[in-house]
Amino acid sequence: MIENGEIIMRKTLSRLAVCVLALAALGVAQDHKGNNEHRTVTEVLDRTVSNVEHDFVPAAAVMPEDKFGFAPTNGEFKGVRTFAQQIKHVAAVNYELGAAILEEKPPVDIGDESGPASITTKADILKYLNDSFAYVHKAVQTINEKNLVETVRSPWGEGRVTRLSLATSVAWHGFDHYGQMVEYLRMNGIIPPASR
Repeated sequence: MIENGEIIMRKTLSRLAVCVLALAALGVAQDHKGNNEHRTVTEVLDRTVSNVEHDFVPAAAVMPEDKFGFAPTNGEFKGVRTFAQQIKHVAAVNYELGAAILEEKPPVDIGDESGPASITTKADILKYLNDSFAYVHKAVQTINEKNLVETVRSPWGEGRVTRLSLATSVAWHGFDHYGQMVEYLRMNGIIPPASR
């Protein structure tokens, strides 16, 4: 039987562990700057966008155009997005997140988070993707220590969210789809550039 003191100690240790992990993550985000150099919130968040961009864009570019329509069919893959649809979706959500941070409408068609149906060639899809990262970088550049946790209108319906949560969503969302794209590449005998 666990006593109240043990429960309190376990909760305290759990909170301490979460704090240590958060500090470790912040240390990684500092990206090898010297101990005496201070990084702003803007720099840290912009670096997280650059990190996902650094892996995602080359993975998108390495797939041959004739494989952009590829989607797995063996196993439980019914109705999954094609490779091209994965890219367009991430780009559309980048625009959506950036626009929410800037408190404006997306500057391009995001097609219900699917991207414009008119964009079908590899070159156009990659341009849409690269432009989405440029836009989200622009949006993240407006985040600072003063407005970091101020709320803005949520892009997903009613309610409000912080700029911090929107900016971090760029990375987790992008890496979620990057993982799927890596599988698509490997199923086509292509080694993702980040794995080389």
